[in-house]
Amino acid sequence: MKWDWSAVSDFMPHFWDGLLVTLQILVLGSLVSFGLGLVWALLMRVPSRWVTWPVGVVTEFVRNTPLLVQLFFLYYVLPEGGIKFEALTTGVIAIGLHYSTYTMQVYRAGIEGVPVGQWEAATALNLPLGRTWTAVILPQAIRRVVPALGNYVISMLKDTPLLMAITVLEMLGEARLFSQENFQFTEPLTVIGVAFIIISYLASLALRALERRLVH
Repeated sequence: MKWDWSAVSDFMPHFWDGLLVTLQILVLGSLVSFGLGLVWALLMRVPSRWVTWPVGVVTEFVRNTPLLVQLFFLYYVLPEGGIKFEALTTGVIAIGLHYSTYTMQVYRAGIEGVPVGQWEAATALNLPLGRTWTAVILPQAIRRVVPALGNYVISMLKDTPLLMAITVLEMLGEARLFSQENFQFTEPLTVIGVAFIIISYLASLALRALERRLVH
């Protein structure tokens, strides 16, 4: 096997295009999963089975079906019913929705981990329910779950290549296309592998820094 630096040079413009798409998916997918996961977690605390039962069914279904199946359903089946999104938008929705069912459980654990005394103190101070959640409960709960949420960001990063199945050219998609056109596989795939390692490492460092800041 011979390493060809010229192939690396030729591939780099494609790599930067794929990297931009990957980061877009990661950032937007994370925002969707964190926001929707919190909504699921709060809905599951509503004292009504008319709310908790359908939310539980939906989240269990999404969590227990493969992300790839969900991608195909959103991209190929929904358009038959008149609902169609661009490939990148579909990927963001799919990843965000899929991982929201996991972040929901993280939020739930964080909320349940808030000491009972905090609830009692808020009641003693006559705080409205909304104020109790936004000023007392959620800040403490989220502080506890930042490491777990960060781990899901890294998991989402590693799942972005699945979007290649619906024509999204993220990093691996660009590498595959370049390899097929130029019959050079080693160099672009190696570059992509190294990029995933570096991005995951940087994300881990950022997560640790945020965690230390929240603790102190």
